[in-house]
Amino acid sequence: MVIAAWIAGVLAAAGLWVLLAPAFGAAVFSRQNFRGRELPTAAGVIVALVVVVGYAVVAVIDAAGTDPDPDLLAGLQATTLVVLGFALLGLLDDLGGEGQSGGFRGHLAELGRGRLTTGAAKLFGGAAVGVAAAAPFSGDSLGRLLADGALIALAANLGNLFDRAPGRAIKVALLGGVILVAAIGFEPQLVGPVLALGAAAGLALPDLRERLMLGDAGANALGAVVGLGVVLACTPTARTVVLIVVAALNLASEWVSFSRVIDRVPPLRAVDQLGRRP
Repeated sequence: MVIAAWIAGVLAAAGLWVLLAPAFGAAVFSRQNFRGRELPTAAGVIVALVVVVGYAVVAVIDAAGTDPDPDLLAGLQATTLVVLGFALLGLLDDLGGEGQSGGFRGHLAELGRGRLTTGAAKLFGGAAVGVAAAAPFSGDSLGRLLADGALIALAANLGNLFDRAPGRAIKVALLGGVILVAAIGFEPQLVGPVLALGAAAGLALPDLRERLMLGDAGANALGAVVGLGVVLACTPTARTVVLIVVAALNLASEWVSFSRVIDRVPPLRAVDQLGRRP
């Protein structure tokens, strides 16, 4: 089922991009990429559409009496909540943001001045989405629930921090998914996250060729999906370790540019540039 979900995600996202490309050509989606080229942003909402359709198909199959694996249903339901929540918050930032920078400190400073930026809305809204998605898998422990919710939300922000070059956010998310599946196996609860990552892979070529930008709507959702996969499939100890690593990377981003680190390390630079236009 995990492999089938991957293939379905790739094909569905690639097909939806072909069908929806004219809609994304509207002026409201037009933004400049790192080269100054005008491209449609927020194409990452296609990942959310694929997951919603996938969940609807499985729900119909369940209602027909086929009885899918309960873990598969629970994981797919949580993935749907995560991608919809973060795609909505990201879309708000993509279309309504003013390019505010400064990371957590910048957004909190603006809030202290009485202004809620779209980035701050994403920060607090993302925390709420993370907690809501983690709730069914965190038992009755308040500490575990908050830790798992933070893991999902911080992973979402980390995904966005890597979205600074064509294809980079997708590559990082796919690497996270590969590591997770390699460590855990083809478990049914990972069907939802793998479906979303397959959808990301289906958008990889147009992203690398600079025909679209995922936007925060896609990068945040993909990061959150990887974090959710950890919550769904890993032990509490492993989840805590991943939370510490993700939190440390988010904290480091306040002072360190990931792009500069990638450019200065030849193997990372080679992977980062793989498939991109010169």
